[in-house]
Amino acid sequence: MQTYRSALRAGTSLSAAILAIAAVPAMAQTQSPSDAQTSAPAADQAPGQEIVVTGSLFGGSKITPSPVTTITSETLDQRGISTIQDAVQQLSSNNGPALTNSFSANGAFAGGASAVSLRGMTTNSTLVLFDGMRAAYYPLADDGSRNFVDLNTIPDDIVDRIEVLRDGASSSYGADAIAGVVNIITKKQFKGLSGRVEAGVAEGGFGASQRLSLTAGTGDLDEKGYNAYISGFYYHSALVRNSDLKAPFNSDDKTRIGGPDDTINPGTFGVTSAGSNLYVAPGSGGRYQLLANNCLNGNAVASTAAQLADNDLLPSSVCRVDSTNRYGVVAPEIERFGASARFTANLNDTTQAFLALNFQQSTSSYTGSPSTIYAHAPTGVFYPQYSTRSDATRFAAGSQPLTLPVYVCAARVNCATAADGRLNPNNPFAATGDTALLVGALPNSVTSDLTRNRVYRAALGVTGQVFGWDYTFDATAMHSDLKHRQDGYVYIQHLLDVIADGSYNFIDPSANSAATMNYLMPQNITNASSDLYQAQLSFKKAVMDLPGGPLNVGFGGSVFYEAVDAPSANSDFNGPTERYFTINAFGTEGHRTVASAFGEVNAPILPILDLNLSGRYDHYSTGQSYFSPKVGAKLTPIRQLTVRGTWSRGFRIPSFAEANALPTTGYVNNSVSNFNDAYLAQYGCTTATFSACPTYIRSGSYGATTLATPDLKPEKSRSWTAGIYFEPIRNISFTVDYFNIKKTGAITTLPSGPAISAYYSGQAIPAGYEVIADSPDPAFPNAKPRIAFIRSSFVNANTIKSEGIDFGMNVRKQFGEVSWTSNLDATLQLELSTTLPDGTRQTYVDTLGNYNLTAGSGTFQWHGNWQNTIAYKQYTVSGTVNYTSGYDLSAMDQDNAYSDCGLKPDWFGGCRVKSYITFDLNAAVNVNDRLTVYGTVLNLFDRLPGVDPVTYGAYLYNPVQAGNGVYGRMFRAGAKFSF
Repeated sequence: MQTYRSALRAGTSLSAAILAIAAVPAMAQTQSPSDAQTSAPAADQAPGQEIVVTGSLFGGSKITPSPVTTITSETLDQRGISTIQDAVQQLSSNNGPALTNSFSANGAFAGGASAVSLRGMTTNSTLVLFDGMRAAYYPLADDGSRNFVDLNTIPDDIVDRIEVLRDGASSSYGADAIAGVVNIITKKQFKGLSGRVEAGVAEGGFGASQRLSLTAGTGDLDEKGYNAYISGFYYHSALVRNSDLKAPFNSDDKTRIGGPDDTINPGTFGVTSAGSNLYVAPGSGGRYQLLANNCLNGNAVASTAAQLADNDLLPSSVCRVDSTNRYGVVAPEIERFGASARFTANLNDTTQAFLALNFQQSTSSYTGSPSTIYAHAPTGVFYPQYSTRSDATRFAAGSQPLTLPVYVCAARVNCATAADGRLNPNNPFAATGDTALLVGALPNSVTSDLTRNRVYRAALGVTGQVFGWDYTFDATAMHSDLKHRQDGYVYIQHLLDVIADGSYNFIDPSANSAATMNYLMPQNITNASSDLYQAQLSFKKAVMDLPGGPLNVGFGGSVFYEAVDAPSANSDFNGPTERYFTINAFGTEGHRTVASAFGEVNAPILPILDLNLSGRYDHYSTGQSYFSPKVGAKLTPIRQLTVRGTWSRGFRIPSFAEANALPTTGYVNNSVSNFNDAYLAQYGCTTATFSACPTYIRSGSYGATTLATPDLKPEKSRSWTAGIYFEPIRNISFTVDYFNIKKTGAITTLPSGPAISAYYSGQAIPAGYEVIADSPDPAFPNAKPRIAFIRSSFVNANTIKSEGIDFGMNVRKQFGEVSWTSNLDATLQLELSTTLPDGTRQTYVDTLGNYNLTAGSGTFQWHGNWQNTIAYKQYTVSGTVNYTSGYDLSAMDQDNAYSDCGLKPDWFGGCRVKSYITFDLNAAVNVNDRLTVYGTVLNLFDRLPGVDPVTYGAYLYNPVQAGNGVYGRMFRAGAKFSF
């Protein structure tokens, strides 16, 4: 790996040159107050007022020691980007474990939300601000452990700009700003009436979206001393299914790309992989068979002699179902609407105050797979009743599979002697006095999930002067109220009830009444909330003159309260059967108050040298304290060149989910590396002949259950940046910035390897772990069962390092009546790695790692975009190239060597997923001063992403790499009006 990194660094300059010439990677962002020339004041800035940049108490300079990227609302319009979450997800600095809306349709813990991951350091290491103030967390945590701010809660149509601080900022904002800050800034004032109407659809006729907005304002801060505006919007995007997409992303049949036809492969049939039909086997032993003697879903296919010999549970006929095509969902249906109001007034010549109110409701909904009636995970429930096997050793006590009894009755017990007892009509073996083992899923019902999040926010602030000092007071209150509704999930005890009394017709599920279906699958509603209250006061003043200019001093204090109340959607409080199948039991509750003091000094020591010093002390009511210092400098030896750099320390406080959560279970696929020959000998196979092991061993997964750990310490970070800003001539600039972030004491779970090795070797389980065994394989009842769950706690253990280079170019040129604007932004990720406590180092760049953390979406070496805009009279045309590099099908956190193709399936033809490049085109015409019409073609050349057979965030493609590109060519058209 060291050789790889050395060679990569050696080629950086050449890569940058090729990048700029070939225009393959890209930059999207328009000029920044810190990093690019501006020809006019920002939209919310009065002429002559200084521009305060995110991460500092001061402003006024277009180039700051810290690298900052700014995306304006004008840039978003030119690129045809409709939402803030889409804009942030396309940042070149966004990498690795970002959370997209599409992933929310695949069973994500934090369904319905979207989050950014700057530098690939996860969603909880990027701080998202709303007008420079903290925002309430999304009530549900990413992967059940990481709290974050949902980008969908920001009202799109009043956003003026997005500032992205691309280095550590704990010295200004405290916790969570390790990888950077995304500050979403709304309009300060608005006059007149304006609105927008927009609609879009994919070329295939799916993925329709609609957007409406209206804003009205009155008053002028400069002329009348006040401004007030109110704004409302509506946004809707339709659910997108896998069946809408082009091949191969729309089917389990992968034969056209060299893979297997997985529309239920008979050879992989097992008690946990029976598909969306119902199968039964004699309780006394034997093969499974279709319960209804026909396929209620799919088509019957005969098992081959070889398959039957390989699997003694396999039915002679199974149902071939294309589950991806029939049930798969790519993106949820999203509906958002809201209203905002703001009033700003000049109280006197030096004092200004504002009050802002925001309300937004976001709803995300999708359908899932057929309702499961047999699954050990995540419930961990075994079925102790109904077994009449004569061989008492066939199942250990309390670990029988789900079983249909011989007799049923209203009392549900002692039915063989009950007055109303009768042979079980659902059990085909009842007449011979045998029970029936039952597996599969309900063929006439599917699960569905809906999250509805209402966000209420109020903010007020005052700026002015007192005793010669400029002061700023800001306060905010934000409440998030989330309702999670789940339908179609089977309630375990109710399933046992309808089995025992025979009230549910398993032979013909469509014959069941609505009342019976509702009893078996009662609607599950969970209400969660989060809160954020903050007040902050700061002062600043130029206290003296230095050779380079005034010495500015600033200081202040802040206090904020944050809380999350997210009860479990599937608690076992009332017992192991009083809950649902497959709904994760995650839940958390916590609150804390944080008091902070901060200060900053900006010293222009020489006309060519500026120094900036800042620091912040935070104390948490939960007992943690931390001081975060930062040093920044910029040197301008000549007017055209600025050299800049920063050094800082930061921290991340343990999340509520890490410190207070209920047990959280994720699932890891079994592999040959989990087992040893001594264990496999019980099943008549070895590691060398693993493909000959029974399905029970080869297939399935184990649950990695994480327990909350209240005594966790904060994660600590050290980061530094170094870069140049080069402007050879006016309105043409280039930037290159190196970043290096090291996080120590990173919170993680214990690796499962030691517990797995000990269990399968018959040794004592190491301290800190609990291993729960699965139910026995019916074909090998006396063999030691495989692992069902491994339980362990969070620990402060790892060291994480992120290193790379950002490249930028900004051009603004006028040629008579034609203007040309070009903005390039690209990030080269040199390193993203984790060092474990034993010194083992896992590196992830250009691979699928960190596989567990990123949902198999990997770490991209290159990510960027390049926008070019031509304007002539009333016509404007913009083209944007979007680029994300490919990666190797390996991940060191999955026991692979670096870039060894270790995760590649046997059938896949290569070791890499190819890079992905798309081109977007937008055209607008100003019909007159009051009306502009525009049209956008996203993915103009209809490029589909490369096939990824390993990622689990989406089916056969990487959702972070591809975004909405997997839809193919998309069209949007709209009009903006103003009066």
